[in-house]
Amino acid sequence: MFFLMNTAMLLFIIVSLVMALASILSKKTFSDREKNSPFECGFDPKSSARMPFSLQFFLIAVIFLIFDVEITLLLPLIFSINMINLINYSFIMLFFIIILLIGVYHEWNQGALTWSI
Repeated sequence: MFFLMNTAMLLFIIVSLVMALASILSKKTFSDREKNSPFECGFDPKSSARMPFSLQFFLIAVIFLIFDVEITLLLPLIFSINMINLINYSFIMLFFIIILLIGVYHEWNQGALTWSI
């Protein structure tokens, strides 16, 4: 235990020193409005350089990530079926799936799943 604590402390000190050294030696850039603006052959840009972003696509992507994380939480339950009592296993799975279904219903009710043009 003492060896593990010493190793963790040593790694923490090394990482902190490397991060401090990197921030001290890193190239400092001073950005201003002219450097951040898009350059079109010396002329002002005709239109905005930023592309419009679809908020609906962002919401669908966030919902996908949430359900993707929930799938990773379900996989260990599948592998641990031999170690847990079947009644407890069924209750845990049912509870988890009910939470998922409530979340989907809430998103559907809020209109986040409808794609508007």
